[in-house]
Amino acid sequence: MIIPQINAACLFDSEHADHAASLEQVRVAAEDIGFMTIVNTSMNRSTVERVMDVYRQFFMLSYAEKTSCSMTMTGSNRGWGEPGSEQVDPNANPDYKEVFDCGLELEIDDPLASHTYYAPNRWPKHPQEFQSVVQDYYQQATALSQALLSAVAKSIGQPGEYFTDKFDKPMALLRGNYYPPRPATAASKDFGIAPHTDYGCLTLLAIDGSSGLEIQSRKGDWIKVNANPGTFVINFGEMIQMWTHGQIKATPHRVIGGAHERISVPFFFNPRFDANVAPWGSEEVILAGDHLSRRYDETYVHRQKTGNQQ
Repeated sequence: MIIPQINAACLFDSEHADHAASLEQVRVAAEDIGFMTIVNTSMNRSTVERVMDVYRQFFMLSYAEKTSCSMTMTGSNRGWGEPGSEQVDPNANPDYKEVFDCGLELEIDDPLASHTYYAPNRWPKHPQEFQSVVQDYYQQATALSQALLSAVAKSIGQPGEYFTDKFDKPMALLRGNYYPPRPATAASKDFGIAPHTDYGCLTLLAIDGSSGLEIQSRKGDWIKVNANPGTFVINFGEMIQMWTHGQIKATPHRVIGGAHERISVPFFFNPRFDANVAPWGSEEVILAGDHLSRRYDETYVHRQKTGNQQ
């Protein structure tokens, strides 16, 4: 399986000689593979390395300092998640990675603000520039993801603006992942992150250049995927697969972990809570927020017992 590599300069310029060929590569990635990579975007290597550096500094803090912004003190997914805070596969042990999650903050009087997964962010005191760097990256990732989603829409025969109005208040989640060296005691049910498909629409993933990510081919083989900072790995989730009646594919992936630590930064680009993401042509109503909330409540250990009670 060959994962297409897209040149953003060709994809986002409708006058470029290779624009149509780039759209076809996106179509193949979306419909057949579920993954692609993209280069030459507006987010360069230094932007990615900067955000990875502040995440790394945070993850190196003491347990007590990280606990001050623990997401277990919230009913949502904002702040630090310690090792074992996520269980993406109910048949595996909780993932041994650490995470830091943040998302869109709405005005308190916004009609959507009361929903659990628009909760206020929790920021650490150190490193001092953490919040500003992460928020700047969040804004850049939002703009790039919106452009990518427009290209995806065109590649599968829809208007480029098809998804646009559903993403004006996106339930977009930015995460820093810290994968420590694989524990010596780890067994077959222990993963950095267990096999899973992403829950939402489009994921924009930055990797620090070290190996770890593996995707599952249609034949069931696991294929290693790597990228240096500045090259992004793009994949699609369960929601957009459902929304497009299976035209776009969500592909399982995992991180087993190895001898060295690893940082990755996924940006999960998802629509506003009240967007109807039911399959095209159906008369159903499936709210994006209901789908995401159910999947989050199944995954975050601190929500597994309380998710259906709040």
